Amino acid sequence: MEDLERSYTDGIVTEPVTRRRFLHAAGAFGALAGLQRLRPAYAYPANDLQAFAGVEHRVAGAASRTDLVIDRTPFGFGGRRGIATTINGSVPGPLLRFREGERATIHVTNRLGEDTSIHWHGLLVPNAMDGVPGVNFSGIHSGQTFVYDFPLRQYGTYWYHSHSGFQEQLGHYGPLIIDPIEPEPFQYDREYVVMLSDWSFENPLKILDNIKKQGSYYNFQRRTVGDFFKDVDRVGLRATIADRWEWGKMRMSPIDIADVTGSTYTYLLNGLPAASNWTGLFRPGERVRLRFINAAAGSYFDVRIPGLEMTLVQASGQHVQPVTFDEFRIEIAQTFDVIVQPTEDRAYTIFAESMDRSGHARGTLAPRAGMSAEVPTRRPRPTLGMMDMGMAMGMGGHGGMSMPGMDMSAAAPKSVAPAATGHAGHDMSSMPGMASSPGSGVFEGTLRDGTIIRASNLRAPGTIPEPMMHVGGKHGSASAGTAMETRSRLSEPGAGLGEDGWRVLVWTDVKRLTPAATFEAPAREIELHLTGNMERYMWSINGIKYSDAPDPIPLKHGERIRLTIVNDTMMAHPMHMHGVFMELENGHGPECPYVHTINVKPAERVSLLATPVDPGPWAFHCHVLLHMDLGMFRVFQVSEPDGTMTTSEGAAS
Repeated sequence: MEDLERSYTDGIVTEPVTRRRFLHAAGAFGALAGLQRLRPAYAYPANDLQAFAGVEHRVAGAASRTDLVIDRTPFGFGGRRGIATTINGSVPGPLLRFREGERATIHVTNRLGEDTSIHWHGLLVPNAMDGVPGVNFSGIHSGQTFVYDFPLRQYGTYWYHSHSGFQEQLGHYGPLIIDPIEPEPFQYDREYVVMLSDWSFENPLKILDNIKKQGSYYNFQRRTVGDFFKDVDRVGLRATIADRWEWGKMRMSPIDIADVTGSTYTYLLNGLPAASNWTGLFRPGERVRLRFINAAAGSYFDVRIPGLEMTLVQASGQHVQPVTFDEFRIEIAQTFDVIVQPTEDRAYTIFAESMDRSGHARGTLAPRAGMSAEVPTRRPRPTLGMMDMGMAMGMGGHGGMSMPGMDMSAAAPKSVAPAATGHAGHDMSSMPGMASSPGSGVFEGTLRDGTIIRASNLRAPGTIPEPMMHVGGKHGSASAGTAMETRSRLSEPGAGLGEDGWRVLVWTDVKRLTPAATFEAPAREIELHLTGNMERYMWSINGIKYSDAPDPIPLKHGERIRLTIVNDTMMAHPMHMHGVFMELENGHGPECPYVHTINVKPAERVSLLATPVDPGPWAFHCHVLLHMDLGMFRVFQVSEPDGTMTTSEGAAS
């Protein structure tokens, strides 16, 4: 037997990693032939049509212990092999299923030779349980077991993943479902998790090194001389040359849709490549709930099921008013629950193209095992335009462009009285980060890292931001090609979508199921700019990478804030806020949907409302793994109810 010494310190069980344990995975590597057996149980293609048992109705509040072991395990497909970072020996990790009102107690044992962690994406947990090393705790050291213990205060579809290094790219992720206490407002007969992800046999550090040397290293779909002459035929020589000149000045390319592509990624559905054809069975006429989760490290997916329309019933784990469509783009880290109702006795393909069209994941819905349907041909890769860089002022038909300092109150619905703005008559000068001009009624300031704070002339809650000229400077050498104008693009399907005649889900379609009983206006607005330099592969916020950012952004316990995110880069960024649900201001007022992650398109201005109540430091970052790792990351510090601030890493060290 291995001689394992154990010690207990603040809930952590220390378990040294022995050489034998370390070599265990590598030793088994050569002996494995069926490496796809790493799949968890829910990812195996169904073999029969058992009656759907429905959700597990365990007693709310009952103790529930779960054990997870993080290890390295051989993994491969298509004749290629690698070593994955696995959870209980599988990729993805096991499905964790709880019930709202329970208390989750999850023991996570680290058998890697390095630190690890688990973050519960989208869950509202006490700060010490959020699982971000360097922010909430010091991480789970090799050989230790860390006990996550928290109440389950919500329902819905979520997922979990490592927040340590590049482990997420190597397979450290899994689905998580919390069944609601109350009956759900929609009916279904059967359900499946559909977890999308990307996998590379290259070391993530090698991928980063390649991109740092050449930003377009993995982009093999670049424009050619033939494309030049096609554009000349389409728009004329002068316009074509002017277009090339503008992109050259910005040191960018209109085909930079994704910086890591299918040239190294294999796209997976429930851990399986397209050739393996994961299959979920149904009886014709059944309503099938599909819980889509995008757990990719760097890939967006455009999803459709030819022959079936989809009805959205949950977004970010929260109920929404049903909306029906043919295709949707799922951003990294987002979850969408849809219901389909296949009535024919035939197979249907679940087709998930990568946003840049460099590959796809695929699965099948079928009445019998072994069936398959036609797999659609991937569409041509899309291109960005000047509108995507905010360089086409006036082309959008938005004559109401706003300039810094303009009174934005004209954008407010007349039904919103001045007092309803929530800050009328309040002294904003005492709020963190604020500077005031006595008697002017204007409170606006800039933090040391360039974050803009406003507390006057705020438009009505739930409304869409007006187009604005760029403010906040050019952000230095860390930012290239700053957009002149930024605007809301929530009504746009995104590059490469909306031109096929299919109905595409857009965020202005999404409304929460039940309007908010109270829908308060923000007391102040915090504006952050997403910045980057593709040529040098630098990513930051306000032109400053996280390691150089001076201080956390202070928030008061219970204060109502508007977070405005402005994308000054030419790539999309899925931005995730820890510790609080955000209400996406998409023009629907009290019906604005809750989100934990929102995509921000190039040259887009997105605003969200939030009321943080759980004190402590909370991460805010881009969910493209490389972008986050290189600096598109910040920390918000929420005060205690008495106004004091806890220190970072204080709760779990």
